[in-house]
Amino acid sequence: KDSRVDDTSAGRLDGKMREKTLTMDTLNPQVKAVEYAVRGPIVLKAGEIERYLEEGGTKPFSEVIKANIGDAHAMGQQPITFLRQVVALCTFPELMDSPSFPEDAKWRARRILQGCGGHSLGSYSASPGVECIRKDIAAYIEQRDEGVPSDWENIYLTTGASDGIMTILRLLVSGKDSSRTGVMIPIPQYPLYSAAISEMDAVQVNYYLDEDNCWALDINELHRAYQAAKQHCQPRVICIINPGNPTGQVQSKKCIEEVLHFAYEENLFVMSDEVYQDNVYAPDCQFHSFKKVLYEMGPEYFSSVELVSFHSTSKGYTGECGFRGGYMEVINMDPEVKAQLVKLLSVRLCPPLAGQAAMDVIVNPPQPEEHTFKQFHQEKSSVLGALAEKAKLTEQILNAVPGIKCNPVQGAMYAFPRIFIPPKAVEEAKALGMQPDMLYCLRLLEETGICVVPGSGFGQKDRTYHFRMTILPSIEKLNVLLGKVRDFHISFLKEYSGLE
Repeated sequence: KDSRVDDTSAGRLDGKMREKTLTMDTLNPQVKAVEYAVRGPIVLKAGEIERYLEEGGTKPFSEVIKANIGDAHAMGQQPITFLRQVVALCTFPELMDSPSFPEDAKWRARRILQGCGGHSLGSYSASPGVECIRKDIAAYIEQRDEGVPSDWENIYLTTGASDGIMTILRLLVSGKDSSRTGVMIPIPQYPLYSAAISEMDAVQVNYYLDEDNCWALDINELHRAYQAAKQHCQPRVICIINPGNPTGQVQSKKCIEEVLHFAYEENLFVMSDEVYQDNVYAPDCQFHSFKKVLYEMGPEYFSSVELVSFHSTSKGYTGECGFRGGYMEVINMDPEVKAQLVKLLSVRLCPPLAGQAAMDVIVNPPQPEEHTFKQFHQEKSSVLGALAEKAKLTEQILNAVPGIKCNPVQGAMYAFPRIFIPPKAVEEAKALGMQPDMLYCLRLLEETGICVVPGSGFGQKDRTYHFRMTILPSIEKLNVLLGKVRDFHISFLKEYSGLE
């Protein structure tokens, strides 16, 4: 037998070991800097525990409850029938002959397929998306914003909202040293933003939301953050998440006006993440789109402030995360830059066609005169009604626990309670080289099977500690989860404070 063959199979040729080209030393340093808490170490640990239980291991609990991510269907939420019918028809047009599918779904599917190459979802679309879907989105925005005009050519379909956010940030990030792009983000924030900023080597500019005032955005804090950042970078963009993730607040119209005025004065590009626009529960709150408020501020603002807003199939009442559907509306972008945006989108060919079809159903749902309206309306109301009930329940139960304070969950699908961690536990965490709220969440996972994300993964003020949990589990499971959190927290306080 040729000995060289044996050496080659072990990665050797002529007895010399071939070194790997890609190692931690040669890896792009920006990739190393990326952190994404929502699927971070705590979730890996939860996966290990799940496998251990499946293999017959024993713990003080029988299942891991993953409350770390806003994944509605994984939490047991049922799909909206009409959306699935339309996407099924688009995917398998032979179903058009089936009497099991309503005509309302069939005509939508036919219309979408007519816009696809070869009348098939298996074709590529134009890079900005299927034209009839872009037109439906523009019509939806006009209706949502009570007549504010929307041009379908400003609509770009994306692979979930995250893809659009990354694309726009890529256009904005430039410069070296003190001219590097500063990206203003809310703290606490959704870690997509900090991860993207790290990956692109931009400068993260934190503005802190006011926890004592239900996570409101304070205009004075924006000025403070902007002025401080100007010393070492060039702030060019402000990101807003409304309704808030992880904080669940819904911004007032006055607050949005102040942000837009600030962006106008300081020449900032505005990125408005509005994926939770359907998720508003507090009776005294209402969703206002940044675009509508900008329009109402008058032509001086509406014709000049650069604004991109994002929406997605993943949230709302549909929770269709796996389709990776989304769109962005781009306002007042320089025409030459817009051509560069289209070029960037073209490199990725196009977003998934099934996700585009799902997005179309969300912006073009059954109307009151249609046969399918009653069932659709029932399903939508049931999902949003349950979420509103769960938002209230979460706030009430957590606020009854000593050492936990939870702001009202006005919208979105998360609570971000503040937790008191005794000094002794803080010391122990430091000795272990971890954040105190990471120690807390790991202990919670190991003792109760509940997986939540430490606040440190989202950003928080110094010496304050939080965790983010989703309110998506069923009422029964949420009651169990909150009860376990309460019992754990009390025993944690006793252990580290000696409190009775």
